[in-house]
Amino acid sequence: MKFLIINGPNLNMLGIREPHIYGAQNYEALLGVIDSACHEAGVEYETFQSNHEGAIVDKIQEAYGKIDGIVINPAAYTHTSVAILDALKTVSIPTFEVHISDISTREAFRQHSFVSYVAVETIAGLGFEGYRQAILKLKKHLESK
Repeated sequence: MKFLIINGPNLNMLGIREPHIYGAQNYEALLGVIDSACHEAGVEYETFQSNHEGAIVDKIQEAYGKIDGIVINPAAYTHTSVAILDALKTVSIPTFEVHISDISTREAFRQHSFVSYVAVETIAGLGFEGYRQAILKLKKHLESK
């Protein structure tokens, strides 16, 4: 079983960007949590981060036929990208959406998620722990099929 973990724009700046919202840990620390969770789940994985919408769409399309599940934090593209939504719909790979902050309590424009239309589940507001939960739940979801 192989997962693709996608992180969108500005997540490479964790620890610098608004630490009162996203915490003081950096992107390398997040990758460590992802690595640990994937090992706990016993799954292979690949991580991908981009600040460019088209690169994320390309990566989702490349996953077709190669990846069993996707965990995605589309970051700012959560609220704007029909292209990422359409790519996820096209490949029909089970997807869990994750957000470090609780988008439902933030600015009004951040409370809408296009990805939620296709996600099996959205996990928000748990910090890096949300990734661990998304990975474990995705594995359980795939095993139940």
